[in-house]
Amino acid sequence: MTVRVAVAGASGYAGGELLRLLASHPGVEIGAVTAHRSVGRPLESVQPQLPELAGRILLDTCADTLRGHDVVFLALPHGQSAALAAELDPGTLVVDCGADFRLRSPAAWERFYGSAHAGYWPYGLPELPGVRDELKGTTRIAVPGCYPTAVTLALFPAYAAGLVEPEAVIVAATGTSGAGRSPKPEFLGAEVMGSMRPYGVGGGHRHTPELVQNLSRVAGERVTVSFTPTLAPMPRGILATCSARLRPGAPETEDEVRAAYTDAYADEPFVQLLPSGRWPATAAVLGSNTAQVQIAVDPDARRLICVSAVDNLTKGTAGGAVQSMNIALGLPEWLGLPTNGVAP
Repeated sequence: MTVRVAVAGASGYAGGELLRLLASHPGVEIGAVTAHRSVGRPLESVQPQLPELAGRILLDTCADTLRGHDVVFLALPHGQSAALAAELDPGTLVVDCGADFRLRSPAAWERFYGSAHAGYWPYGLPELPGVRDELKGTTRIAVPGCYPTAVTLALFPAYAAGLVEPEAVIVAATGTSGAGRSPKPEFLGAEVMGSMRPYGVGGGHRHTPELVQNLSRVAGERVTVSFTPTLAPMPRGILATCSARLRPGAPETEDEVRAAYTDAYADEPFVQLLPSGRWPATAAVLGSNTAQVQIAVDPDARRLICVSAVDNLTKGTAGGAVQSMNIALGLPEWLGLPTNGVAP
C-alpha cells in the first residue's frame, strides 16, 4: 500500500521534520510541498538537510494544490488550518499539526486563542487510553501540542490508576524550535545562548487547556494544572518535570507506583520507561519518536515526581502525526518512525 502525501507549511520546522520522516516511510509517495512566503523557491533552499527531495519547488498553500492526495499534513500557524481543511475532500485524510482542532471546549479555545472555535477532531496521541480506536479509519486528526505530548505521557498512568490528586504542577523546558521559524528578536542566538527564562507564567500558555483536557479525560474528574514553561538554550527537545500529591491510601513506594507505569507502557513501541535511578535526557531522544519516562516518590512531601523527555519536533509533532496517520490508514504503527536517537 502506497499513499500520496502532501505537506502544507513545508518551509517551517515542523514541515521539514515531517518531510524527513516521510522520505524514509516505505508506504508513502511525497507529492506537493507548499509554503506561503517561500513560494517558488527550491525546497533545498529552506530545508538543506533533505537532499533526497532536492529539486522540489515550494508551491502555493491552497486547496487546489493539495487536492488529489490521499493524505494532507497541515503544518501551519494556529488558526489557518480550519478554512483550508473545509475545502478538502471529506475522504482525504487531513492531519493538522496546529492547534485548530485539539480542544473540545469552545470557551477554552476562545479564551486562549482569541478566535471562533473550529471544532474537535480525533486526537493524535495514540498512547492515551481509548485514542487508538478513535484514530482507526478516521479522515481527520488533530496532532497534540509538543508540551501536552511530553506531560501527558509523564502523568496519565498515575491518573488512570487513581494514584494522585487532581492537581498537577509542571515545569518544562523546551528548545527554541518550538517557537517556529519566523524570526523573533528574543530567539536570536545572542539572547538565548547561556541563558534560561520562563514564559507564559501563571496559566497563560496556550497548551494549558490541552493539558487539563488530557489529564481530566483519564482521571474521570477535572484536573487543575499549574504549568510553567521555560526556554532552554538548545534547538530542540522538551524535558518535563511534573508532580502531583499522592491520594490517601495510595501506594507510597516507588516500586508500587512503577507497576502502574509498567502496565500502561508494556506494549507501547514509542515510550521507554527507564530503569529505576536513570533519568530522561533530551539528547537521548533527539531525532527519534521515543519518549523517555521516569518516576520517583517523595515520601516527605507525599508527591509523585514524573519526568519525561521528547524531541518536540519528532514525537512532539511530526512523529506523532505520522504515527497517527499509520493507525488511521491501517498501516503498522511503527512504520517510518525511528526509535533510536542521535548522539552526541
